[in-house]
Amino acid sequence: MNHTELTAGATLLVTGAHGFIGRHVCRHLADNGARVCGIGHGNWPAAELTRSGLIHWVNGEIAAANLDPIAALHGPLAAVVHLAGGATVGASISAPLEDFSRTCETTGRLLEWIRLRSPHTAVVAISSAAVYGAAHRGPIAESARTEPYSPYGVHKLIMEMLCRSYAREFGIATLILRLFSVYGEGLRKQLLWDLCSAFETRGAATLGGSGEELRDWIHVADAAALIRRAVPLASAQAPVLNGGTGRGTAVATIAREVASAWGGTPAVTFSGVGRPGDPPSLIADSGNAAALGFEPQIALQRGLRRYVEWFRSRGAE
Repeated sequence: MNHTELTAGATLLVTGAHGFIGRHVCRHLADNGARVCGIGHGNWPAAELTRSGLIHWVNGEIAAANLDPIAALHGPLAAVVHLAGGATVGASISAPLEDFSRTCETTGRLLEWIRLRSPHTAVVAISSAAVYGAAHRGPIAESARTEPYSPYGVHKLIMEMLCRSYAREFGIATLILRLFSVYGEGLRKQLLWDLCSAFETRGAATLGGSGEELRDWIHVADAAALIRRAVPLASAQAPVLNGGTGRGTAVATIAREVASAWGGTPAVTFSGVGRPGDPPSLIADSGNAAALGFEPQIALQRGLRRYVEWFRSRGAE
């Protein structure tokens, strides 16, 4: 996988394809000529499956019994985009063992299947900026120390270690992509969903923390484009790539933008009490992504307005 573009017609598997990021990645890969199969949890009506760009969907666990038929039916997999795993810091704190199972055990089963059944398949492991922890200020380079601040971050780091181990010991071509704060239409959790839900029901919102926490926000469409560009970089050296924009924005600024897009005068207050596992600053050093020719296309203000429009129209879905 040392070429600069995916071969047209290559077959890719997306794990966690039914999730927020997974749906966008499937559609983007299909729109760019890939044959895309998906595995994960959730019932996918035929019409929605077609819109997703998938040619094959398996509702089930990542296990040989489910992976073997995909390879038998569609031929060798060029790569797996591995999105399956725990999804939020909060859930990892309330149910750490479940989060471990979703992230680490799932990754182990996938890597072992590739080792035994499909050793020429590359792995793009989608990790998180949460592995960096709370000690960083300013843009964080991929070489920065990793000191996770939550079970979610710890489990993502274990996932990365498993991938590096299989790359080193068995030559599995691997890339680790650490996504920062991914947002966009269809996201039904976290800050933007909480804000809009509060504006809709109460006309105001109260958030934890100070509002000064800095995050690097990347629209899901841009994240999907970066994932596609990154697939050919997978190698036995298991390189690491940040998935962000290189720009930090305070949570209070995000709240003001969402309130402005909502209209009226929704008030936002902050409790001043930080949330467990929530670092004060997570901003990507995006230089390596830029060197790939990646440039985010959706400006934050426009992306937030698109999100509010989607939220208000979701009753028509």
